[in-house]
Amino acid sequence: MIYTSGNLNPIFVTTRRAVLELPCQSANVPTAMAKIEPRILKGFRDYLPEVMVPRVRLLRAISSVFERFGYEPLDTPSIEYADILLGKLGPEAEKLFYRFRDNGDRDVALRYELTISLARVIAQYRELPKPFKRYQMGPVWRAESPARGRFREFWQCDVDIVGTTSLQADAECIAIDHATMTAVGAPNYRIRFNNRKLFRGLQAKAGIADGSAMDAVMRAVDKFDKIGADAVRKELAEGGLGEAPLAVVMDFLALAAAPMGNAARIAAAREFVGGNEQGAKGCDELQQVYDSARNMGVPDDVMQIDTTIVRGLDYYTGTVFETFLTDLPGFGSVMSGGRYDGLIGLFMNEEVPAVGISVGIDRLIAALEELKKLPPGRASAQVLVTIFDEAGTAYAQRIARELRNAGINAELWLEPGAKLQKQLKYAERKGIAKVIVAGPAEAEAGTVNLKTLATREQVTVKLADLAAALGERT
Repeated sequence: MIYTSGNLNPIFVTTRRAVLELPCQSANVPTAMAKIEPRILKGFRDYLPEVMVPRVRLLRAISSVFERFGYEPLDTPSIEYADILLGKLGPEAEKLFYRFRDNGDRDVALRYELTISLARVIAQYRELPKPFKRYQMGPVWRAESPARGRFREFWQCDVDIVGTTSLQADAECIAIDHATMTAVGAPNYRIRFNNRKLFRGLQAKAGIADGSAMDAVMRAVDKFDKIGADAVRKELAEGGLGEAPLAVVMDFLALAAAPMGNAARIAAAREFVGGNEQGAKGCDELQQVYDSARNMGVPDDVMQIDTTIVRGLDYYTGTVFETFLTDLPGFGSVMSGGRYDGLIGLFMNEEVPAVGISVGIDRLIAALEELKKLPPGRASAQVLVTIFDEAGTAYAQRIARELRNAGINAELWLEPGAKLQKQLKYAERKGIAKVIVAGPAEAEAGTVNLKTLATREQVTVKLADLAAALGERT
């Protein structure tokens, strides 16, 4: 390949074997390639093996939960036409889009989340059976300020039920949430949920006729847990909300903050909204979802009805969920979602009800890392099969083959002649817990020495029994 300067003078020629510097008339053109500083964009991260191994294990655990509930996998493109994505999430969210014109001058954007792409799929493939239960795992992008456990590129793991108004579907999302948190070993979590119809009751009681004013109220109430009642009052007062409606909103927050059980909170919310039809319906739906979730095995002590949960996205219409780890106050939710009965209708001439919940896998991993609760082990291999000497290579290969055939993840050392100490240090550095050492005597006897690096314990095992022994000790 010939590289040229602006005046078409050749600079150098790259071949497979060498870089040949050629004369150049321009004194300003360098005669060697400048080194590129390795760096990464702010808000993005590399996932090195010590992060990826537990991450992949979590993804497997989560997908197995989803499939246990009967959900099927789906995938969609990372880039969509901008008009597909815009107008559904609200102005605050859409400020964070990565949006650009591609080489074909098309207006496109990277997906902000996975739900809108699902809505497009439902409208585009009308033959899908209803209810349609799918799960999807993939990256999404948000141009927001990086923070604790928050990145600009991260993975979401969604489950959604499309095509039913049954509140059992909402309760199933809570049951999936509980099963997911249990599967990943998350400690001390609370599934906080609400129904956005309650805010129609609040709106009526406060006499707020302006929709944009009510949107501002909901945005402020959604921050209550983070900023407190005084800051909510200040934000709404500075935004122009009158004294009378502001007093009603503060009464609503006081009710939400009062200590009481879930059943009592639903009763108190029902009394607060009075005769407002939408508010009362929201209370009825909360009661049904709560009862069904308990029947599905979700313990009462992990559920918390929280009437200040709003969820920021504009498309939610009923139940909304957020899951928090109580040992990390201020960290934010690790699993969230809700019912969105109007979204899919934007793509077709009929209303299609839907509800779903999503795991923010990167936030969950960051939280589990902070709590030192990530699954143990940072290596894919359960064991390293060492090579004692060049003559023992064939026996080592046989050991590795038989372990792999038995379903044991086994890494085989690839450089015959290396000192055993070097191989042991390699296993320790990678976090491989066990190594197999077999010299000429072991090869002749059909045995191996199984060594646990952490304790330096070593046992001699027959090759025929090795897979079972590893299964017991792993």
